[in-house]
Amino acid sequence: MVDTVLRGAEVVLTMDDARSRITGVDVHIAGGVIAAIGPDLQVAGAETVNVAGCVLTPGLVNTHHHLYQTLTRAVPGGQDALLFGWLQTLYPIWSRFGPEEMFVSAQVGLVELALSGCTMTSDHLYLYPNGSRLDDTIAAAADVGLRFHPTRGAMSIGESDGGLPPDALVEKEAAILEDCIRVIDAFHDAREGAMVRVGVAPCSPFSVSRDLMRDAAILARDKGVMLHTHLAENDEDIAYSLEKFGCRPGQYAEDLGWTGDDVWHAHCVKLDGQEIDLFAKSGTGVAHCPCSNCRLGSGIAPVRQMRDAGVKVGLGVDGSASNDIGNLMGEARQTMLLQRVQNGADAMSADEALWIATRGGAQVLGRDDCGQIAVGKRADIAIWDACGIESAGSWDPAALVLAGPSKVRDLFVEGRRIVASGQMVTIDTGAVIARQNTLAKRLWERM
Repeated sequence: MVDTVLRGAEVVLTMDDARSRITGVDVHIAGGVIAAIGPDLQVAGAETVNVAGCVLTPGLVNTHHHLYQTLTRAVPGGQDALLFGWLQTLYPIWSRFGPEEMFVSAQVGLVELALSGCTMTSDHLYLYPNGSRLDDTIAAAADVGLRFHPTRGAMSIGESDGGLPPDALVEKEAAILEDCIRVIDAFHDAREGAMVRVGVAPCSPFSVSRDLMRDAAILARDKGVMLHTHLAENDEDIAYSLEKFGCRPGQYAEDLGWTGDDVWHAHCVKLDGQEIDLFAKSGTGVAHCPCSNCRLGSGIAPVRQMRDAGVKVGLGVDGSASNDIGNLMGEARQTMLLQRVQNGADAMSADEALWIATRGGAQVLGRDDCGQIAVGKRADIAIWDACGIESAGSWDPAALVLAGPSKVRDLFVEGRRIVASGQMVTIDTGAVIARQNTLAKRLWERM
């Protein structure tokens, strides 16, 4: 790989412990790592990229997604439904997916994320109809070039056993655990700089058994991988936990081994003070999904309280069927706005929101090697053009969440440029869009 020098950045937002801003410097990338930061760096034989007038940030990190849902955006029957009704509308459509639908929808979702400045994303795939496998999404990520944390999700309790999903979409628990082992052994990379790390992720307390939750935690720790699930998403979720388990979601999670620095939970909109303290003390992470929470009317997550207590918080776009959009910069802005509307205009700065979107997400996913622009860290860098209409008149070009582009100019992942001048360079975006639309039309015609 040829060395690269990013020349003449207006501002570099390092997201180091001091949240340092550096002006008028170059960044030298070598071997997928940030090799040097400073003025007028001279590197023989290096490719030079002019970033004058640009703001550089670490690549944004997406801690919760369902990539397959890009095929079911804005489905009429689910547009105005709460979580449980929305799921029941979409389950029958998802049951018609196969490997191609999973692969193409993941490509679309990953491209959308990349163009919004995302360099690393998780994915929570919990249904596997018609021969689909987690392998399909891993292949898509390799094509697009994003750093990928896929999680082997699962549902095991169908409608006939009192669960929410239809029986056709659930799996036998022994088969779930067996496939978790297969996928981890085939793809998980624990090394620094890894492009793929696999997690174990039973879907939710209302779609799997206590036994599967407990066994999944044991398996994950035996294999040295992380754990992920949905938790405390809305009032229905809380009511289900109280009725079925006789306790709140936080207690349920703790009882089954689902707290610790190797665990992160999605949403957590309805955590109470005791649960927040539990997560802070145990090092448990949270994937905050503000736009999805608004779209489904789930509420405003207590992010300010979580952060003040010391809970690790990152951002998630959630599935495109519950959000319709997969733009991480938009999630950062929404995070800031919701905390302000709930707690006052000084509750969260633009800088803190962007920190959560970068360093915060890396912490949640256990990636100390990512999330910062610092010597020795992985070269995952988003380049934002501050010379466009979105920043015109801005007195602080680094305040991207307030006044800045929501689409990157260039994006580097592991030192490889995957977006250049606002266009993907790793994949034919037009062809992928066309195939996605064909597949969506076919699903609609079969309803």
